[in-house]
Amino acid sequence: MSNSKFRFSIDRGGTFTDIYAEVPITKHNNNRPNFVMKLLSVDPQNYDDAPREGIRRIISKVLNINIPTAKDIDTSVIEYIRMGTTVATNALLERNGADCALITTNGFRDLLQIGNQSRPKIFDLVIQKPSLLYKQVIEVDERVRLCPAGSKVEGAVAGASGDLVKVLKEPNYEDLAVQLKKLLNEGIQSVAVVLIHAFTFTEHEVKIGQLCKELGFKNVSLSHQIMPMIRAVPRGFTTCVDAYLTPIIRQYVDNFCAGFKNNLQGVNVTFMQSDGGLTPANEFMGCRAVLSGPAGGVVGYATTAYDQQEEYTDSKDKLPVIGFDMGGTSTDVSRYAGMYDHVYETELAGIQIQAPQLDIQTVAAGGGSRLIFNDATGAFQVGPESVGAHPGPVCYRKGGKLAITDANLFLGRLLPEYFPNIFGPNENEPLDVEAVNVAFEELTAHINKYLSDHGSNTLMTPEQVAEGFIQVANETMSRPIRSSTVSKGYDTRDHILSCFGGAGAQHACQIANQLGMSRVVIHRQGGILSAYGLGLAHVVKEVQEPCNKTFSHENISFFHDRLTQLESLATSQLTNHQDQRFDRIESFRYLNMRYHGTDFSIMIHCEAHQDYKNEFEKRYKREYGFTIANRNILVDDIRVRCVGRNDSRATKEILPSTSDRPIQPIAHSNTFFSETGRTLIPVYDLQQLPANYILRGPCIVIYSTTTIVVNPNSAAKITSDGNVTLTFDRSNQKAIGTDLDGIQLTIFSHRFMSIAEQMGRTLQRTSISTNIKERLDFSCAIFGPDGALVANAPHLPVHLGSMSEAVKFQISHLKSDWKSGQVIMSNHPCAGGTHLPDITVITPVFVNDKPVFYVASRGHHADIGGISPGSMPPFSRRLDEEGMAVMSFKLVRSGEFQQDGIEQLLNRSGARNIKDNVADLKAQVAANQKGIYLLQDLIKEYGLDVVHAYMIHVQNHAELAVRQMLKTVFEKRADGDGNFVVLRQEDYMDDGSVIQLKVNVYGDHAEFDFAGTGAMVLGNTNAPKSITVSAILYCLRCMVKQDIPLNEGCLKPIRIKIPKYSLLDIGEESNVGVVGGNVLTSMRVTDVILKAFDACAASQGCMNNFTFGNEKMGYYETIAGGAGAGPTWQGCDSVQTHMTNTRITDVEILEKRYPVLLRQFAVRHGSGGEGKFRGGHGVVREFEFLENLDVGILSERRVFSPFGMNGGGDGAKGENQLISGGLVHNLGGKNAFKVTAGDRVVIKSPGGGAWGSSV
Repeated sequence: MSNSKFRFSIDRGGTFTDIYAEVPITKHNNNRPNFVMKLLSVDPQNYDDAPREGIRRIISKVLNINIPTAKDIDTSVIEYIRMGTTVATNALLERNGADCALITTNGFRDLLQIGNQSRPKIFDLVIQKPSLLYKQVIEVDERVRLCPAGSKVEGAVAGASGDLVKVLKEPNYEDLAVQLKKLLNEGIQSVAVVLIHAFTFTEHEVKIGQLCKELGFKNVSLSHQIMPMIRAVPRGFTTCVDAYLTPIIRQYVDNFCAGFKNNLQGVNVTFMQSDGGLTPANEFMGCRAVLSGPAGGVVGYATTAYDQQEEYTDSKDKLPVIGFDMGGTSTDVSRYAGMYDHVYETELAGIQIQAPQLDIQTVAAGGGSRLIFNDATGAFQVGPESVGAHPGPVCYRKGGKLAITDANLFLGRLLPEYFPNIFGPNENEPLDVEAVNVAFEELTAHINKYLSDHGSNTLMTPEQVAEGFIQVANETMSRPIRSSTVSKGYDTRDHILSCFGGAGAQHACQIANQLGMSRVVIHRQGGILSAYGLGLAHVVKEVQEPCNKTFSHENISFFHDRLTQLESLATSQLTNHQDQRFDRIESFRYLNMRYHGTDFSIMIHCEAHQDYKNEFEKRYKREYGFTIANRNILVDDIRVRCVGRNDSRATKEILPSTSDRPIQPIAHSNTFFSETGRTLIPVYDLQQLPANYILRGPCIVIYSTTTIVVNPNSAAKITSDGNVTLTFDRSNQKAIGTDLDGIQLTIFSHRFMSIAEQMGRTLQRTSISTNIKERLDFSCAIFGPDGALVANAPHLPVHLGSMSEAVKFQISHLKSDWKSGQVIMSNHPCAGGTHLPDITVITPVFVNDKPVFYVASRGHHADIGGISPGSMPPFSRRLDEEGMAVMSFKLVRSGEFQQDGIEQLLNRSGARNIKDNVADLKAQVAANQKGIYLLQDLIKEYGLDVVHAYMIHVQNHAELAVRQMLKTVFEKRADGDGNFVVLRQEDYMDDGSVIQLKVNVYGDHAEFDFAGTGAMVLGNTNAPKSITVSAILYCLRCMVKQDIPLNEGCLKPIRIKIPKYSLLDIGEESNVGVVGGNVLTSMRVTDVILKAFDACAASQGCMNNFTFGNEKMGYYETIAGGAGAGPTWQGCDSVQTHMTNTRITDVEILEKRYPVLLRQFAVRHGSGGEGKFRGGHGVVREFEFLENLDVGILSERRVFSPFGMNGGGDGAKGENQLISGGLVHNLGGKNAFKVTAGDRVVIKSPGGGAWGSSV
């Protein structure tokens, strides 16, 4: 079908702008119905705007007319312009959005600065939280609270969700107007309004919004309009993103339109949103634009690789497709199985965004990822650093570093003669092959010297080095693919792989082989599929509202009525644009559902004839492995998505005609593959290949936007519409050996880590409790046959070292009594436990009736009995006061979960919520089972001997890194001819107990001696030895400052001496209190170790454990504080430090579920120590209680301040206060007490110590 007008689909990326145009057929365009163009996104010497310049050039070419760059483009020949853009993404990444201000409820000015209180990298002492988007904050003296369902509270009104809301304080709009005028005077024109509980009570936000518009603010983003969902922090971040980015988007759209006649009025101009739908240009919003670029690619492969499967499969049922979009600096991975997978909370540039988005996972590996050889350990590393577009890889002729693009070029998989001459300082030269050859020769010489120095008789060639880096990159990019399938209950092998992006087709065969996938689809426009997909996309309108109802037969009519009304609203909004015409409108109805008492909702789509409850339970069981009987299902949100379809506009390619003539290659390339070595392979032009033609690898297929590498033992087939499918013969795959190989070392490190991560995701998904599912108070890990730690996911440091002690204890305790189908549970501090709420579940991995690995998961259970709700009693003296204590219990026997046995143990200890305990233990069993399944797959793929060999190599890798760190310390501190260096430090607990440490560093190994540490206490800050082991392991990993796996190898150069029956080793004393040892003493030990090594000043030294509850319920949280400063950095404010990294419960969730009002959650300014580098500030967290409750606080650093270093000032001590009857009471560091309605507790967490004198 020929077009009478131009249709432009444009992907404006950060480096290049790709344009796919459907054009009128003319002789000037060789009678082709489409036109493809790629140009630099930023080239100010030649044009102002790349998309507009591309349109000008294409119209000029096709119509053979001259349109001067300074002249407005005639729009009469344009039918539509569709664009996906990274303008918003780049503005967020580079922090160059619009100046904006945050308006929020009094007491919460720092809510978004604190966020969920976790730190992004647990082993980085230099904690760097993302910078804030807003420049100013106005606190509004207003407050509302949610009332219990069914209660009769005078003055309460129903909110939008159906929740009852009581207004406690109305805003003073006159005072607010004065503050808003000050913002305008400072040049701030955009505001984000985020009030607590505005997801349901919108009145105050609406009035503030009206006031802002009356005063002249150009952009006003109201949180209940941006995303009316509960959780103030992600909703607040999202609203700030909108206020920060929407003015930038408006400016870009206006500038783009300004170069056309009449500013493109009358032309259908739409932009791609993050959810995969188009929206009119004047409705393109910042918070829905951050995935505008990659979303077009998802639409592209969904409508080709998935919808057109009959072209290349014989399957009756369509197979799901994994999209693999490999660009210059990153790779995007997604999945499509007939409907777009949307997520409603993601993170980009450190900012949580709560808005409908395609489920796209990004990994920092692409064509521009740097190639790095680790001199300390001999490992090959790819990224996460990127060489960028400038200077770019070595081949760009601008003095860049070696990158993946260079490796592909060196191996002959990229052909310079088919690239434009746009490189070099003047952008007029070809890719520099010679410079790349020299760079790989030099790097290979460096690697071979390392191998020779370390006793290896096998040296590498430059080709092997380049291929090795390619393999490491492929494994790095495979991890998110496994994550997007395995973690959701799918098998990667049951999918088709769709590769696109600038570099995807060069890696397609190897990625598919690593994942066990049997088929790859590469679209002929794969190099510009994000642009191509825009031509296949549809305009979308979504509306959503909060809800607070149980899904029941009585409420079915309510949900139907609300869905119908929302559908009517969305349809009218969709058709209310004169430039939009649709052939039909499709509507999709959703309910966001969850089980009562759980935190994670699932957005359920249902056809009219289906039942939402059945669909929810089916989806829940697939993702989580079980359903919860006799538990109400709640609906949190009601959503409708309307899609305006134009079926006649589906872009079509001209089908290549078949031919009997022999197909000749257009060239040959001297290409290297590990299977064949360097060999000349044929190069084919895709346009010359007829339908159904088959090419046997190795060969290369090129097209104007794509270079496809067909590896040995692979075959490429041309489909009827000119695309390419790849299939594989794996019968001749070469096995790897057991000897150390730096390339395989990195690959196995990734694989072991990935298994632990999948275990963690399974545990988070399948658990019930807030502690595990939302606060992430859990850890998962893999252990060798001797119980030594092999790999862990980046969970909680306090768990990781001690879990190995727990596994080793059970191996010794059970000896030969391990059996397949058996799972062991333990939490006793004399059996490698820490404190009783942390229950460890251990499962053996059997091969030939012998345990060859162990997998374990440890989770903090909200209550396991004891004398106080939450099982964290401040004044416990005996272990039996703290809850259920188990040395070794067979939780699963012969594959059968021992529910009666565990319930008896919990009942005996007085546990208050046994159903949740049991559910979380089942989740831990499921997480272990996931680990077993993945380890068995790994063993099947490589063989047990190889997997065990690399288990040891990975541990040795960590050992080498620690030895190198210790050697550096020794050389720096050594004085004269001494054989060792002595490091001494001590610190005191608040009760006066001393922690003494002497570290003897003997070159590349060391002894940690805690002789002189105080005796066990008649309290609960006693610590089992495993906690100190965890602290040492954590500190060593932090001080290594390399991206190495945390495992037993880190401890091989270390000898640990702890006096038995001391504060740090309770020995066999099995009935002493330990609950505080895990959460308090562990933090103090860590500070002492880091102080001994002069690594940093003291952090808050406490987890600030806070509990409240009654006989029916209990709540527990740990609270952030200040981080210690270091020799070159300032301590981070209000963040979890060292041995913990748990999240804080969102204020709106907290108040909805518990009888409390959070009056304040703010940075405790002035609490960080003063010095050259200031210590981090703590927080202030203030609770008001709405009914009578038992409350407990377990904390440290209320007597002794967190120390500064090198002349830096100390951080402020923490304070705990009870405000009752108008009087303030000092609670001290540890207390248990009762409160009545109206009482308040204020917790002021300690600050961090400073580094260096400020004088």
